[in-house]
Amino acid sequence: MTGGKAQVILSEAAEEAVKRIQKADILVGIPSYNNAKTIGQVVQMVSAGLAKYFPQARSVIVNSDGGSQDGTPQVVEQVLQENPADSFIAPASPPIEKIVTPYQGIPGKGSAFRTIFKIAEELQVSACAVFDADLRSITPEWVERLIRPVYEGSFDYVAPLYRRHKYDGTITNSIVYPLTRTLYGKRLRQPIGGDFGFSGKLAGHYLSKDVWETDVARFGVDIWMTTTALAEGYRVCQAYLGAKVHDPKDPGADLAAMLMQVMGAMFTLMEEHQTTWQQVRRSEPVPTFGVQQEVGLEPVQVNVERMVKALRQGLRDLLPVWEIILPTETLSELLPLGLKDLEEFRFPPDLWVRVIYDFALASHERVLHWEHLLKSLTPLYLGRTASFVLETKDSTAEEVEESIEALCEQYEAMKPYLVGRWR
Repeated sequence: MTGGKAQVILSEAAEEAVKRIQKADILVGIPSYNNAKTIGQVVQMVSAGLAKYFPQARSVIVNSDGGSQDGTPQVVEQVLQENPADSFIAPASPPIEKIVTPYQGIPGKGSAFRTIFKIAEELQVSACAVFDADLRSITPEWVERLIRPVYEGSFDYVAPLYRRHKYDGTITNSIVYPLTRTLYGKRLRQPIGGDFGFSGKLAGHYLSKDVWETDVARFGVDIWMTTTALAEGYRVCQAYLGAKVHDPKDPGADLAAMLMQVMGAMFTLMEEHQTTWQQVRRSEPVPTFGVQQEVGLEPVQVNVERMVKALRQGLRDLLPVWEIILPTETLSELLPLGLKDLEEFRFPPDLWVRVIYDFALASHERVLHWEHLLKSLTPLYLGRTASFVLETKDSTAEEVEESIEALCEQYEAMKPYLVGRWR
């Protein structure tokens, strides 16, 4: 594999646009694939946010598209031609530029980001943000909150902070947030939120990495961006954005693929940054911008019975696999979980943390084929999620957040177990 920069090839139209624009201050990227229904609203809000909050900046909006068949790029062109930012822009302000381009490379969000990073580097921008193309809750304020800490402050990376339903984002709540904060020492609440702000300097650093022909380019880019910023010493913060409205999913349904992708990326990054995270002793808060407000949230339906059933099935079918991955002590505590009645079912937090650490260690020691290892985590994750729902069914959002905080503290307290066995 060659280095990241050599692989990046912009389309001819994108190259011409970059030459025409020459330099910009702010870039907002919107990666897309068949998002014609929602991307128009996102582009409108981004345009309005740039015009309202950064009227004197030279700004550019980049739509990096993965070959949409539903007319997504055409929607972007149409919305930008109508220029919804006009009502905000003072007569002397520079116009907002646009680049609508297909991305090059293997299909996936990471390849879309690589195009955005490349254009940011070419235009020598100082601040960037990226937004998902399927957002339904974005406002102009999101643009301001993700960009200002970089543009006027000294931060290199701004993670989003959303208000979410207590059962939305269970992979983040039970694994990604606690493990990321334990490993790298910063309490970034949404490490895989999808919408980020970052400096032009960090964009160039991302571009130089040799990951663009790997799984990162397909589906690990969010956690990779966050981890790289944390592990390599960039200044990070988070910004409160309010509710993130997207299509809510039952935490027990269709999450096996996402769990595999996220955990595969996290375990890979643990190898890359092992010297760094083994030296981190405790976590600390990061600066937070914006004001938390109460917002309306869409309900998330949860089928606890199906999740517990999946764990019981795993205890029957996957025992030979788990015997390879998990130490006898961990396994002996897991086995009785299959015998409990639904209302009494509980998956203790300390046992869950040990399971995650044991899987990380099994990945490190390559005891099993990568895909089999990651797939076999799913029933255990569903069991822990079911337990969490049963424990918190009468809890307020604040009480649920306290439970997640307690789980994070459990991860941190048990980190010596991970470090000791890793070595």
